[in-house]
Amino acid sequence: MTVDSTPSRQRDFRAIFISDIHLGTRHCQADLFVEFMNKHEADRIYLIGDIVDGWRLKKSRYWPQSHDDAVQMILKKAHLGVKISYIPGNHDEFVRRYDGRRIKGVEILDQTIHTTADGRRYLVTHGDQYDVVIQNAKWLAYLGDCFYEFALSTNTWLNWVRGRMGMKYWSLGAFAKRHVKSFVNIIGNFEAVVAEEVRGQELDGVICGHIHHATSRETNGIHYVNTGDWVESCTAVVEHHDGTLEVLYWEELSQEQERYSGITLDPKYDEQAS
Repeated sequence: MTVDSTPSRQRDFRAIFISDIHLGTRHCQADLFVEFMNKHEADRIYLIGDIVDGWRLKKSRYWPQSHDDAVQMILKKAHLGVKISYIPGNHDEFVRRYDGRRIKGVEILDQTIHTTADGRRYLVTHGDQYDVVIQNAKWLAYLGDCFYEFALSTNTWLNWVRGRMGMKYWSLGAFAKRHVKSFVNIIGNFEAVVAEEVRGQELDGVICGHIHHATSRETNGIHYVNTGDWVESCTAVVEHHDGTLEVLYWEELSQEQERYSGITLDPKYDEQAS
């Protein structure tokens, strides 16, 4: 951990990859997303699906000011010349009809290839097309979405109680993903299928979202990177100017910034800035 003596200094990256913001849902952390985007710059930004939650908006209209602020932040970045690619997911699949078009400076793509500064080639995709549940039993995916909403709602009152007792935040959804065998198997199978697809395209890796489980690791010779989400984990993947990919946990970073009045976690950044 490296303490930064400049509290509000922006961090600059070659690329930022973000997915699963789920604007239009009550548990979306749009304010933290706006805060993250305010404090980070990049030459290009990839929005990798489920940015807007069309499933939830069909059931009920929920769109507070913070969600509009998030959209305006994206459009502001595009207006300032940042190259932004929007790759829709299953929750915002209605955007796929605009594949190949540019809307207010934002390019809509079904998927794309990103080449890092050091020459590695990555498939950039939301990932729902590799989810056997989504492809073969969409009703089960809707059921799973209802369970996830229940888990998030349960977290709200459970963590209120835990907070009153001086205990730390605890996530039922994250616990299930780590410890419940069926969830672990789903995540493992998803990662294996995606890695196999990338291997068939003779690429070096994949950067995706969809399963709300941020990670960066080697899977049978393929670099598998998942951006996580902005509902519970508030994570993003960034590419440094040397081509290095890193997962950032923004909620932890912002808390550390408050504690130390400015912080950077990557020594390479300090070297580049000096």
